[in-house]
Amino acid sequence: MTPVTSRAPAVAVIGGGQLARMMAEPAAALGIPLRLLAEGPDVSATQVIPDHRVGDYRDLRTLTEVTAGCEVVTFDHEHVPTAHLEALAMAGVACRPGPAALVHAQDKAVMRARLAELAAPCPRNAVVTSTDDVEAFGFPCVLKTTRGGYDGKGVWVVRSADDCLEPFAVAQESGVGLIAEELIDFRRELSALVVRSPSGQAAAYPVVESVQVDGICKEVVAPAPGLDPALAGQAQQLALMLAGELDVTGVLAVELFETTDGRVLVNELAMRPHNTGHWSQDGAVTSQFENHLRAVLDLPLGSPEPRARWTVMVNILGGPHETGRLYDGYPHAMARDPRLRVHLYGKDLRPGRKVGHVNAYGEDLDDCLERARHAAAWFAGELGDESE
Repeated sequence: MTPVTSRAPAVAVIGGGQLARMMAEPAAALGIPLRLLAEGPDVSATQVIPDHRVGDYRDLRTLTEVTAGCEVVTFDHEHVPTAHLEALAMAGVACRPGPAALVHAQDKAVMRARLAELAAPCPRNAVVTSTDDVEAFGFPCVLKTTRGGYDGKGVWVVRSADDCLEPFAVAQESGVGLIAEELIDFRRELSALVVRSPSGQAAAYPVVESVQVDGICKEVVAPAPGLDPALAGQAQQLALMLAGELDVTGVLAVELFETTDGRVLVNELAMRPHNTGHWSQDGAVTSQFENHLRAVLDLPLGSPEPRARWTVMVNILGGPHETGRLYDGYPHAMARDPRLRVHLYGKDLRPGRKVGHVNAYGEDLDDCLERARHAAAWFAGELGDESE
């Protein structure tokens, strides 16, 4: 008798970074096959996803070949050309999120225009094409490239016409535009992360505080300490509204400023699992990575509720010098803190590069902060044996 097999639908993932890598664990648990399009043979996600192909995400033929036979395609990054996504959708490939939604995370000018239509609270902003435009907008302000840019790249605080020379040179060389935004007097940065399925089911994670250093997320505290419950609810409702109005499928991270006068303003949007949601791997009932996969397959979403009162995520960043193998940090970190959760990305060390993160959870925030910070510093080579 021939055995009857029931194979789950395959999901194509474009991009081989750590976000794709971290989708692999819940995919394996759920029995969902992943097929990866990676930018190189040894990048983070190829190390854990056997069905991978190396190719250029900017090539439509490559995208078509990789997604053939897959139920849906989703993304590790937002850089796939919109026209290619539209071509895939026209050919019957379910892109989640779809091109009409994803463009709002790809193009800041498009995002700002749509948010204005939705009356979402935002910093004052304007597309600028010359230094005169920036002067008319008003110094000081923030200049951002409309496309590309991450971890502080493509963002400048400008206070004079001379400060505008570099942004316009970079924009011209890259073939992208610039947008000026009001320089906000903010208390801290927050992130409201939600997940939404094609059928419209949605779930909201606790609003978290993110700490940025030189434009790079250094640590996240879930939930945001001392956040007024009404403001937290407002942030979650804003994120849910945007997910619905933009027709997002999967994770939407809404990066926010909490202003000194008690408001929240939208800073950025990301339509994929996000650094500010990494705490959920160990601190939530259902991680952002599992819920993203559930959403793109239109499966019922899991609970976003926290498992402990506090979870702290601290990124492990490459330092200015080689620090040996990150793996060498395990004996110290694990012996010192048996409850610590470590996630390494299989990346080579480079200054400022995110090569992993640690999660610490518990009932005492100060304890969680100390444990997570100590472990991240140890892995990054910032501490010696005397720190024990």
